[in-house]
Amino acid sequence: MNDEADLTVFFNGACPICRREIAHYRRLAKQNAAPLAWCDLANDATALAARGVGGDEAVRRLHAIDSDGRLLVGLDAFTAIWERLPRWAWLASALRWRPARWLMAQLYERVAAPLLAALHQRRRRRGGALANGLPRR
Repeated sequence: MNDEADLTVFFNGACPICRREIAHYRRLAKQNAAPLAWCDLANDATALAARGVGGDEAVRRLHAIDSDGRLLVGLDAFTAIWERLPRWAWLASALRWRPARWLMAQLYERVAAPLLAALHQRRRRRGGALANGLPRR
């Protein structure tokens, strides 16, 4: 983890969709000197595994650890990223409205996360080089 960052984001670098989205956030973070650090779980899953999150659970949802050591999962992790990025801060603010947060949480948990997890499992079954970076739990 990076001592200068106030949020460390753990993402599934074996997922092309995740990789592309994180690359976008990384560019914005760099342009705006946002205090974010990034950890590709396909290369290093130890920090997240030390918190009891590993294998399929680690790659099913986005995870982050804030400067207070809190583990943020799913929409909470995205919100923490968006709060730190000027172009995305409006969305983090919008999610303070309960109906919007509920809707986004439902879309993420019922559609996006399961779909991305299923695609990840499919890549693993096919034996993709990056897809095998995480041990099964």
